[in-house]
Amino acid sequence: MAKAVRFHKTGGPEVLKVEDVAVGEPEAGQIRIRHTAIGINFIDTYQRSGLYPMQLPATAGNEGAGVVDAVGPGVTGLKKGDRVAYTGLIGSYCEARNVPADRIVKVPDGITDEQAATLMLKGMTVQYLIRRTYTVKAGDTVLFHAAAGGVGLFACQWLKALGATVIGTVGSEEKAALAKAHGCDHTILYNKENFVERVKQITGGKGVPVVYDSVGKTTFDGSLDCLQPRGLMVLFGNASGAVPPVNLGILAQKGSLYITRPTLVTYIASRQDLEATSKDVFDIVLSGKVKVDITARYKLADAAKAHTDLEGRKTTGQTILVP
Repeated sequence: MAKAVRFHKTGGPEVLKVEDVAVGEPEAGQIRIRHTAIGINFIDTYQRSGLYPMQLPATAGNEGAGVVDAVGPGVTGLKKGDRVAYTGLIGSYCEARNVPADRIVKVPDGITDEQAATLMLKGMTVQYLIRRTYTVKAGDTVLFHAAAGGVGLFACQWLKALGATVIGTVGSEEKAALAKAHGCDHTILYNKENFVERVKQITGGKGVPVVYDSVGKTTFDGSLDCLQPRGLMVLFGNASGAVPPVNLGILAQKGSLYITRPTLVTYIASRQDLEATSKDVFDIVLSGKVKVDITARYKLADAAKAHTDLEGRKTTGQTILVP
């Protein structure tokens, strides 16, 4: 038996309960992982609340790292004791589980288990956003919402390493200081300043070629107004709620704009893409250009408290559960 954080109905953090679950031997093509660290992400709250429908009962969580505990028939390239990590396999809030071996990557020397547990979802999200959805190049000025969050701090550093100028929105002076310490050139306090006016001021009225928006409902319209003609709106989350239906005619009115709603799952669907994306993330961290600091650790039994803090905007950077 292993401990797992499950929910039998959708709702607030209080629906998360610690339960005992049976973990058998891995089947063909599977490995059993014993978690040493589990990443906490905003998508976890979407699934728990019902915003993203789940088949219930469900085990929470979307990424984790640990050690291979057993290897099922037909699995090659992995052995007991290997350090591994994954994302995209719902159910990581647990001590141990069986998972498909072809969705697992090895963690290289120089990357800790705690770092790996946060890099798989947040790090690879940043990779596809800034290297593939829109290929950021030196000299670009970009707007990144929630710049002091886990994805935001990673993005600020990587964007800076690429030679971009980073404008980031944050919710407090403390978060502004944190974002600046991680490479954000200009910070905007969204609850005190009009971020559209500030972006136009910073860019001399030109706007930016791309906006990365994980906030959603409350920032969507303003984000479009920050774009240059033919600019790209990258909506990759909805922390403030889902964006209401949009008349696509506004994209023409605002300058022949583009919009995309990408997901990490699509960008790492193939084994080749998973390996290439994770390698790129691990390499940028190993280079020293991007640092991964774990800012908060919660016990597995305190997952509800972690969700409360996350939704209450009390967390910054990378947070994990420790089994």
